[in-house]
Amino acid sequence: MATEEDTNLPSLPPYPQMIFEAIDALKQKEGSNKSSILNHIESTYGNLPSGGTALLTENLKNLKDSGELVLLRNNYMRPDPNSPLKRGRGRPSKPKDPAALEKNPAAESGSEVKRGRGRPKKDPNSPPAAKKVKISTGSGRPRGRPRKVQPELTGVEVN
Repeated sequence: MATEEDTNLPSLPPYPQMIFEAIDALKQKEGSNKSSILNHIESTYGNLPSGGTALLTENLKNLKDSGELVLLRNNYMRPDPNSPLKRGRGRPSKPKDPAALEKNPAAESGSEVKRGRGRPKKDPNSPPAAKKVKISTGSGRPRGRPRKVQPELTGVEVN
């Protein structure tokens, strides 16, 4: 299924290698944009196969995602080896402590039973709990507000 164009093309190096050579050859301080990289590759290796710009875009994206290239204001450049690595967004995860995993083997294997929400149900097979003994506070009065006393209506007349 090879076309005439594909058979006449000389063997090209991989796209990432061509991209790195183009960026190094251009030696631009702010980095090289996609069109200048494409122009350099075309001038060095001749006519690219059809879909070369799409391949270039895809390879530039893959190199940027892997950290081999840095994109700054639409210009691609090699990362500075002295610059600190970029951290991801958000709070960093806690480091895995191997001592904690050894203490609790159930957490490692995932055999721990997941509990439902709320207070657990009483076990019907368990023995009844012992009755609590009331301890008097010593005052002899019941807790709370005293009951309302209703007056007796026998023999009292109201004028």
